[in-house]
Amino acid sequence: MSKTVQVHEPNPRKKAIVEKTATLAGKYPVIVVTKLSKVRATQLMAVRRALRGNAEVFVVKNALAILALKNAGIENADELLKHLTGQNALIFSNLDPFKLFLTLEKNKVNLPARAGDVAPEDIIVPAGNTGLPAGPVLSEFREAGIPTKIEAGSVWVNKDSVAVKKGNAISPKLASLLSKLGIKPIRAGLSIAFGYEKGLIYSGDLVAIDLDKYRESLVQAYVSSKGLAILIGYVTRETAPDIIAKAYREALALATETGTVTKETAPRIFGRAEAEASALLAKAKEKGFQ
Repeated sequence: MSKTVQVHEPNPRKKAIVEKTATLAGKYPVIVVTKLSKVRATQLMAVRRALRGNAEVFVVKNALAILALKNAGIENADELLKHLTGQNALIFSNLDPFKLFLTLEKNKVNLPARAGDVAPEDIIVPAGNTGLPAGPVLSEFREAGIPTKIEAGSVWVNKDSVAVKKGNAISPKLASLLSKLGIKPIRAGLSIAFGYEKGLIYSGDLVAIDLDKYRESLVQAYVSSKGLAILIGYVTRETAPDIIAKAYREALALATETGTVTKETAPRIFGRAEAEASALLAKAKEKGFQ
């Protein structure tokens, strides 16, 4: 009796997704994996608009992404694929990872806290008028350890107060209080979990740039290098005015010290001579000389 072998045709939709993912992986030099936790559809659309022409954002199930990247012949694919966990969006890009990070950061938004959310930073309730009327809400402030007072029927916070420390879970009551205060502590958007470029795999932390600190370090480096260049007399367009001014001051001081009379040094030399003569005369008078 013959056996019937049943052949399962691949799902056309899944096949198309795998083919598209593999094509994108071959087209773009940079691939990053971003986590979709707390990301809303509107944010995803905003990121797509911001990256248009430079990158493509593709939400794909991990199993299909793994198959597609293997089919694309990605170098070190196995190392890359073991990081694919949870719900992700893949970004295929011509931008270097640092520019990509900055674009994603610009498109993040602040959301109200929900019960169970983990505080990304210390959440501070600022001092001042909350605008909330006195009433049952006072007990919520007490439970959160936030000192308050009543003025003109409104609740005032006495001082800047930490409602919850970084890394701690936000309780349902605190989430409700923060919402009443209009505090949105949860930063939501696409964050680079890890990236791939030319066979190299790196964590998102490596491309996270603090622009203010980076700008400050550049300014400090510029000031230090300019100061050193002036000190050693290295002439550039930026240092020339300072070097000339420094040379002038030193030449003027030397000429004054050696008594070389010029239009510039004469007032100093004669002034110093007059002062010395006055001092000498005073000493002479002290000793009885007239």
